[in-house]
Amino acid sequence: MMRIRVICPYSFGANTYLLISGTHALVVDPAVSVEAISAVLSEEGAALEGILLTHGHFDHTTSVDTVRDTYKIPAYIHEHDSIMLGDAHKSAFYTFFHKECTHRPAEYTISDGDVIPLGDERITVIHTPGHTGGSVCFLCGDILVSGDTLFADSVGRTDLWSGDTASLRSSLDYLGKLDTSITIYPGHGGPATLASALENAKFFF
Repeated sequence: MMRIRVICPYSFGANTYLLISGTHALVVDPAVSVEAISAVLSEEGAALEGILLTHGHFDHTTSVDTVRDTYKIPAYIHEHDSIMLGDAHKSAFYTFFHKECTHRPAEYTISDGDVIPLGDERITVIHTPGHTGGSVCFLCGDILVSGDTLFADSVGRTDLWSGDTASLRSSLDYLGKLDTSITIYPGHGGPATLASALENAKFFF
């Protein structure tokens, strides 16, 4: 059975998640220190095997290089957002801080329908463009890590590079075809049922 742990860092408040199956773990959107991640891995008795990125914005990729270097593991990002790791304007870092900050390219790109193994579990990639062109959600059983596509009480902004409101609406319509009793774990804020989050999202369109 998949376990999920959340670590929330710093002022921008992007959630870092650890997905754990037995002794196997993946980190989603590393925005915390290696020490914070290591502490949770130690508690869980799990080894880190890779990094999954829901999209390329800077607040979700803060520690991607440090985590890769420490654990000697690859990073995965949707092919559309791969360019954002090396471009402070596209990642919105320059928008907020007016200076450059970039990361190395991801080792692997992912696309809709890809399946990522983790121990005895399988994680399905769902492409959900809108917040960015390459935003994705990660689905495993009754867990949906939704990044900045969908929050408990709102939706991701679409006014940054490659954002598109019509695409976001289509992505939410697609998520509505899933079992809406599952729990979403968003990029910011706390979890919610998919049903309640989608109901709240209606107010933004």
